[in-house]
Amino acid sequence: MLAAAMVLSMTACGSTQEEAPAATESAETESAAQETAAAETESAAAETESADASGKTYIIATDTVFAPFEFTDASNNFVGIDVDLLAAIAEDQGFSYELQSLGFDAALLAVESGQADGVIAGMSITDERKEKFDFSDSYYDAGVTMAVAKGSEIASFEDLKDQKVAVKTGTNGAAFAKSIADEYGFEIVEFSDSPTMYQDVITGNTVACFEDYPVMAYNIQQGAGMEMPGDVNESQTPYGFAVKKGENAELLEMFQAGLKNIKENGKYDEIISTYTK
Repeated sequence: MLAAAMVLSMTACGSTQEEAPAATESAETESAAQETAAAETESAAAETESADASGKTYIIATDTVFAPFEFTDASNNFVGIDVDLLAAIAEDQGFSYELQSLGFDAALLAVESGQADGVIAGMSITDERKEKFDFSDSYYDAGVTMAVAKGSEIASFEDLKDQKVAVKTGTNGAAFAKSIADEYGFEIVEFSDSPTMYQDVITGNTVACFEDYPVMAYNIQQGAGMEMPGDVNESQTPYGFAVKKGENAELLEMFQAGLKNIKENGKYDEIISTYTK
């Protein structure tokens, strides 16, 4: 009863009536301030998370020398079809990357072990590799072509009968030549490197050689005394960009989307022509 009376007495007091709303107003202000601070913190956290995601730098592995896909030019710049395509796609899609020239086998191993996010290295898309990697659509179909010395009368496979033909051991060109040798009646001579093979054809010891089209086209562009008769291209081999199976799906999607865009806007053809025309 005494407590109740004291409460009633305080309620009746004019000065206390003025203080109560002030206390309420102070509490509301403090609550509002806390809500604002919490909102700002949440917003800042979201912005940081977004920045972290957009600021990721992908590690892309590649070969050391596989002209015209990746190689060091006379000015000591690392260039090539793969190098330029990746740069154009990254610019189109707005992602950052670091290109590491490791060698073909090391590049694949780096992706498998998680030390690299993706690989672009004139890498053929095969069923065996699909067990370990997820591939983009083909960004280049590398057909095998026949090349002869400038001015040669060899113009078709039929002209190879009873002649010697050069190939580089272990290549798609060698495999294709062996697959048609009996049919067209020619003898195969194997070489361990392309320059020696080309020179053998130029000097006339062999009448032709078989090589991946982009590799042959680039060497002719650079001054090799050879030519590709007609439109002799066979055995198309698709090259693809790859990531470790089940990982980096967003990177693969960006590569795919960027590749589509640069094909549509003409940048793709411009890059390919730079190294093969």
